[in-house]
Amino acid sequence: MSPLLSVRDLSVRFGQTTAVDGISFDVERGSALGIVGESGSGKSVTCRALMRLLPPAARIEGTATYDGQDLLEMPLPALNRIRGKRIAMIFQSPASHLDPLMRIGDQVAETLRKHTTMKGQAVRDEVVRLLDVVRIPDPERWARAFPHQLSGGMKQRAMIAGALACQPDLLLADEPTTALDATVQKSVLDLLAQLRREQNLSMIFVSHDLGAVAQVCDDLLVMRRSKLMESGPVARIIDAPQHEYTRQLIASHPDRLALRPVADAGTGAPLIEARGLRVRYGGRSLADLVSGREGGFVAVENADLAVRPGETLGIVGESGSGKSTLARALVGLVKPREGTVHFDGAPADPAGRGRVAYLRDVQLIYQHPFEALSPRMTVTQAIAEPLRRHRLCPAREIGTRVADLMEQVGLPGKLADRHPRQLSGGECQRVAIARALAFDPRVLIADEVTSALDVTLQAQVMDLLLKLQKERGLSMIFISHDLAVIRRLCNSVIVMRRGRIVESGQTAAVFDDPKEAYTRQLIDAIPHLRAGAA
Repeated sequence: MSPLLSVRDLSVRFGQTTAVDGISFDVERGSALGIVGESGSGKSVTCRALMRLLPPAARIEGTATYDGQDLLEMPLPALNRIRGKRIAMIFQSPASHLDPLMRIGDQVAETLRKHTTMKGQAVRDEVVRLLDVVRIPDPERWARAFPHQLSGGMKQRAMIAGALACQPDLLLADEPTTALDATVQKSVLDLLAQLRREQNLSMIFVSHDLGAVAQVCDDLLVMRRSKLMESGPVARIIDAPQHEYTRQLIASHPDRLALRPVADAGTGAPLIEARGLRVRYGGRSLADLVSGREGGFVAVENADLAVRPGETLGIVGESGSGKSTLARALVGLVKPREGTVHFDGAPADPAGRGRVAYLRDVQLIYQHPFEALSPRMTVTQAIAEPLRRHRLCPAREIGTRVADLMEQVGLPGKLADRHPRQLSGGECQRVAIARALAFDPRVLIADEVTSALDVTLQAQVMDLLLKLQKERGLSMIFISHDLAVIRRLCNSVIVMRRGRIVESGQTAAVFDDPKEAYTRQLIDAIPHLRAGAA
């Protein structure tokens, strides 16, 4: 039997830049093909080329034979009859691809209205059924909701429902689980595996997470810098990779990285300590005042933590658990309603008069470096800004100090005059770390700094933080929804859920013998690097 999709010598060029360079592969009926590689390797461009969703400047060459027809040559009207009906695509960022002004049910219904004869109540009933298939609870209610009212996982499920509306033969899933919580990621992967079994669905699954690909796919393509490095069955590639880059990818996966020994934990009295922190967002409505209710939303409730010199504390939990809010309370970006923060044995006032001096010792590194860095500043200007503004060194020494900081975080000097848009995600994150280090802090708070990074970049950032901690004696608070990263990097861990700390202790003890069912659920959801396709 011939493959459902046969791609030969596919190339995509944007002017003088080659994004995909002559790759070939087949997708068998009912099988799942994974495509992995670092950012910029050509994974997403490959999928968009097959659907011809690239800008007019793109030049596509090669063939993509689907059910006997070349997708790259057929007239656009014929392709439009296939797109969405027989070949569907799930995009990486549902928040960017869902219309914020349309209700979820209407967006799922679009494909049905375009490609079927269904109308009226029949469409509405089918939308509810599809939302139920993708395990959205109370589907009738959420069909009437707008995208901003849904969590990230529910948005992704809604996109899957729309993609599956016409029961396609082939599903292109472009990074469908990137930056999702471990539990939400597992539920999406389980859902895709179930749909494959029940609907004999063929799939191309694009990801930089080898663990996720290993759970879902039968075969694997490894791409780097637009070229195909290696291909074959998932189990064979994971167990016996042939290409050096594939070995590097596998070695960079948190499953294969050495765990941090407990002996590295900090000692002595806590350097930074919080007791009974309570953060509430929103004010009191008239009804709250009349009834005596407090009003608003409790984001953090009665949180305690302590970090000793040289220790790394991990904070884990799903989205909305209060992790980032707790970090923001520690640096004064939000003011707790209750509780205290102590630094070096003395009361601290992160949001008060001593804020500037306190923040020289306690620095927060944000999740999205592109948003944290000014697009108008070069690398040199971004790192020099705190040195100049806070007069941390004489003006004549700023250039030398910036060069030294760049060297410490592994940024080559040739990047000094570049702007954030000219840097990779990993390079931007290093600039943000260098800028934080300019203050010579004693505590670094890293808020999801490896989220959505490729595994190789993720490993580099983790190695960098460990190196800096050893050289500078830093204490760290590392916030993440990725438990595999936490296990590798942290001495101790606290687990948060709905604003509360539900479990805490030494990392090895919590991971090896979790006491709470929620912690066990998080640990069970970690995608391990072993073949386990549905």
